[in-house]
Amino acid sequence: MRHTITILVENEFGVLTRVAGLFSARGYNIETLNVAPLKDRTVSRMTLVTIGDERVIEQIKKQLNKLVPVIKVEDISHAVHLERGMLMVKVKVGPDSSDAVLEFAEKYDAKVVDDHIDSHMILEFTNTVDVLDTILSELEPFGIIEATRTGPLGMRRGSKGFTVD
Repeated sequence: MRHTITILVENEFGVLTRVAGLFSARGYNIETLNVAPLKDRTVSRMTLVTIGDERVIEQIKKQLNKLVPVIKVEDISHAVHLERGMLMVKVKVGPDSSDAVLEFAEKYDAKVVDDHIDSHMILEFTNTVDVLDTILSELEPFGIIEATRTGPLGMRRGSKGFTVD
């Protein structure tokens, strides 16, 4: 089963290597990983997606909690939470296809971040991972030049935050 794990870590040199090394040493795969500092720049938040049964995920959480720079770990997969990813895609356009690409972008509330109606457009989408997969499929007929995307960011719903206590 797919699990989304949020981790608060001290924002210091080598933390990402230590977390990735923990997974590598135990033969676990990181499907996606996003890291960014919080408002308190001494702390970063990681959102990590991995695959495993409950026993494996419990082991991962225990091992993560043993790492010195790790402050807090939570598997939000079974909690009511939101996940969003971002996709940037460069598509071919010409005078006869630019309107259709713009209509497509509007359908999914995309931002046009670079517009050259005689050659290409770069569109930015934010949505669930499944919807981003659908968007990529639906853009194929236009001609995808290049695409890049994040893994999902996750956050529990409700008024309580995942913060340093």
